[in-house]
Amino acid sequence: MKDAAADRTTVVRTRVATGAVVAVLGASVVVVALAALGLAGSAEAPLLGDPGALVRWSLPVTTALADVAGAVTLGALFLAAAVLPPRSAGLHRADDDHPAWAAAVLTAAVAAGAWTLLGVARLLLTYASVAGRPLGAEGFGAELQLFMTDITLGRLLIGAVGIAAVTAVVALLVTGPRTAAAAGVLAGVVLVLQAQSGHSSGATNHELAMSSMFLHLAGVALWVGGLATLAIVVRRLGADLPAAVSRYSTLAGWCFAAVAVSGVVNAVMRLGGDWASTYGALVAGKVALLGVLGAIGWAHRRAVIPHLAARPGAFWRLAVVELAVMGAAAGLAGALAATAPPVPQEPDPAAPLTPAEIVTGHPLPPPPTAELWLTSFRWDLLVALGCLAGVVVYVRWALRLRARGDRWPIGRTVSAVAGLTLLAWATSGGPAVYGHVLFSAHMLQHMVLVMVVPIFLALSAPVTLAARALPVRRDGSRGPREWLLGIVHSRVAGFFANPVVAAVNFAGSMVVFYYTDLFELALTTYLGHLFMIVHFSLAGYLFANALVGIDPGPDRPGHPVRLLLLFTTMAFHAFFGLALVSGETLLVPEWFGLLGRPWGPPALEDQQAGGGIAWGISELPMLALAIALAVAWTRDDERTARRRDRAADRDGDAELAAYNAMLSQLAKGRRSTPDG
Repeated sequence: MKDAAADRTTVVRTRVATGAVVAVLGASVVVVALAALGLAGSAEAPLLGDPGALVRWSLPVTTALADVAGAVTLGALFLAAAVLPPRSAGLHRADDDHPAWAAAVLTAAVAAGAWTLLGVARLLLTYASVAGRPLGAEGFGAELQLFMTDITLGRLLIGAVGIAAVTAVVALLVTGPRTAAAAGVLAGVVLVLQAQSGHSSGATNHELAMSSMFLHLAGVALWVGGLATLAIVVRRLGADLPAAVSRYSTLAGWCFAAVAVSGVVNAVMRLGGDWASTYGALVAGKVALLGVLGAIGWAHRRAVIPHLAARPGAFWRLAVVELAVMGAAAGLAGALAATAPPVPQEPDPAAPLTPAEIVTGHPLPPPPTAELWLTSFRWDLLVALGCLAGVVVYVRWALRLRARGDRWPIGRTVSAVAGLTLLAWATSGGPAVYGHVLFSAHMLQHMVLVMVVPIFLALSAPVTLAARALPVRRDGSRGPREWLLGIVHSRVAGFFANPVVAAVNFAGSMVVFYYTDLFELALTTYLGHLFMIVHFSLAGYLFANALVGIDPGPDRPGHPVRLLLLFTTMAFHAFFGLALVSGETLLVPEWFGLLGRPWGPPALEDQQAGGGIAWGISELPMLALAIALAVAWTRDDERTARRRDRAADRDGDAELAAYNAMLSQLAKGRRSTPDG
């Protein structure tokens, strides 16, 4: 009876917490958004095409509320996938869902449903605002249908609504961390669609605007949604509260950095230093709120988390204040979306565009020189920050091992830093700038990604380091270590890590990429570009790890077979390069053939030069792999010989004596036979 009463009390408290979270977030969003719109004048009636006061005032508020609902969806699914234990312990049966975990999954489903409804309202209001048509005007329905099918913004918005609706259904079917992660990935697709709309859709530097917007949205979603979900389920965590809040605090720190960096990039692109503008004032307000959130997060880490076991109520009091500030920031974001930035995001219609700007969206760079190859940059924000985070995390892990007395070779750390630095340069430096307009430069970038960077990463053994440095979860939840090892030991990873499959993927995917529409997709879309980077870097790592790597994987064949795989791959690369050198058909002619370059060789000659790079320069890292493989083969033979010598010293060379005795016995047997 006491247990049942306690459970009912917990349910009531959870419902009260849910209502409080919704009230705090919703009220702060609405109040701040309306106040910001009024002070900024962003909701004033335009001179032409006024959709009405209802649309002008409600669109920013609806946008902010929809973003908050999406954030709660993503945050709840992340907690279910990587923070909360899915199964109960203690008073509950071991096969029962943990009450907090079950509440988080339910929160995700409800939030996704609200996200869907708010997305529908956002779609209607957005069309009314863009078209300057009041809701319910004559012909509104037919025009809206055309907006959703033929206009990019409309397709993005209806796609976001559809995915949010599917996420609401999938969240109800979540049964464990893996399915929660799958639902979270599905919900994350909406952020990709949102990153392509709004101010970023027409930005002159579309790739940077889109990547910074996605980073900003993802950071805010996990940060706000994670905290809101924790505040809802806090009464159900029991003894797991300190661990859950500590894990969330680590996530919040990374989210704070992501939001701060992406916010700076967005402000530089849209403000141009004009802080005195209305847009600048709203950005300044968001900066101030971000500082307040940082201070509250620091207070959480210093004053609350260490004492949660004794004072669990302290988390709730500070979390409510933090959620109110987060809601205010979301309200300002909604007002910002409705306010024109001082720096125009569309090209000046009066200035004629060059052929390169029409095709690539960027001005044609100057003729390449050795200095420009090293000093030119067009930042790929997601990849560059990923490389920086990788260096920071790798060095921290290595220092963690050293602090507890374990040895980690400094050469592996140097190799990791070198590989990630090369990756950042290849995707944001000279190869990225000139690879957009020269096939030969693109091929050099490709060779660095698929052949040079993976060798450094394979020799740095990142998976081995992570397995040793990351803490082991004892409560049944899946942390970074559990997720990493689960992926490494999965059937899919085992298949692609197989040396033969890795070699075929390493060599064959180049032909598939360059001689299909995938190459054009990588040139014309940012998502295709990211796919190219991830695929070829990962394919190169799996191949290098199968030959000379240290990280775990399927059983590696003997050194002779590895050398055979390497030489076969070298021959295939030579064939691929020769095909480009002798080819007379320009790849993606609507790109490389229409740039109007006044410098450099013609497009076809440049493509043939790129084939020479694929044929000639690629042999250098292959040769390095061959040398490393030969050295490893020699050392393996030496280790085997030393091991046999030590065994012989211990047992008086019993193996050799047994072998000689077997030969003697065979000889005696032959002499004793009649035909002997």
